[in-house]
Amino acid sequence: MSLVLAAKRVVDADGERPDAWVRVEGDAIVEIGTGTPPGEAIRADTLMPGFVDLHCHGGGGASFTSADADEIAAAAATHRAHGTTTMHASLVSAEYDDLVRQVRALIPFVDDGTLRGIHLEGPWISRAHCGAHDPAALRLPDPDEVARILDVGEGRIRMVTLAPELPGALDSIRIIVDRGALAAIGHTAADGDTARAAVDAGATVATHLFNAMPPLLHRDAGPVGVLLADPRVTCEVIGDGVHLEPDVVALALSASEGRGALVTDAMSAAGAGDGDYRIGSLDVVVRDGVARLRDGGSLAGSTLLMDSALRRAVRLADRTLAQASRAASLAPAIAMGQSDRGRLTVGQRADVVALDADLRVMRVLRGGQWA
Repeated sequence: MSLVLAAKRVVDADGERPDAWVRVEGDAIVEIGTGTPPGEAIRADTLMPGFVDLHCHGGGGASFTSADADEIAAAAATHRAHGTTTMHASLVSAEYDDLVRQVRALIPFVDDGTLRGIHLEGPWISRAHCGAHDPAALRLPDPDEVARILDVGEGRIRMVTLAPELPGALDSIRIIVDRGALAAIGHTAADGDTARAAVDAGATVATHLFNAMPPLLHRDAGPVGVLLADPRVTCEVIGDGVHLEPDVVALALSASEGRGALVTDAMSAAGAGDGDYRIGSLDVVVRDGVARLRDGGSLAGSTLLMDSALRRAVRLADRTLAQASRAASLAPAIAMGQSDRGRLTVGQRADVVALDADLRVMRVLRGGQWA
């Protein structure tokens, strides 16, 4: 397919081009210019690169943990409609057989390009910081078990979150990285030295920074300070105003110097409204867009969509649109190793979000095809 998209501004992490256009041939961007576009053009207020979400559990009333093909497709479609063109499907802590079943159900969606990969968030995490993970499913990161589950994924498990202070965690991190996946630090009681040792072992992502880990203190940087300061680490930020207030979002994105990645950590209620849901084996109540466990009240993921995360970063966390694009597209794409997306430049995959003057999604182009 050949088409031209024109807008009052074309924005990516490298800056803003006023009165600009993008020409697409097939699945790639082949030309970018300013002024009068070549031929008939589809118009918008703003064009930006497709959003990239490292961490998402579901949406549209559907969950990636369901192992149901229709639900998996519906969840992915919900986020695609809101501008996410590349995403991980995140699973929560579960018994071994359940994880195997869920991973196998997701493999075809990685193979057909619906998903970029699978993210295992747990079960090798801290009981003290387990959040909305079932404590009964948690266990120590035995390297042999970690390797077996990675084998089940046949290369489609692209990220694993674990707590580095647990016995076996550092060896597990080395196995994860050796298999070509990202090792992420999260749901952890680690101190700063342990977090640093995990990064030295190969961990390169901080799972929802600040949440489910010891806080940053002025005389004890802890994992937050270490992960923010280390240039090897991409720092996930949930910018929904619930997990982090806007000033903390601004702090995290500024301090991580372009390594901050907006994520949704969305559960099935994203795009579906208030009501009763489940995350893994646990009951969740969503009221006023906030998801909490029915028992205990812990936050249970978010109901965030990436276009909303972008708007909040610009309007409430004082990011420029270029800075927000870096956090919503380029930084997570770099973390994933996806060098063909995250910018609007010649040769990149044609992942483009057309937005109106209020930064609301009008249309989404994914790999040169309308989503």
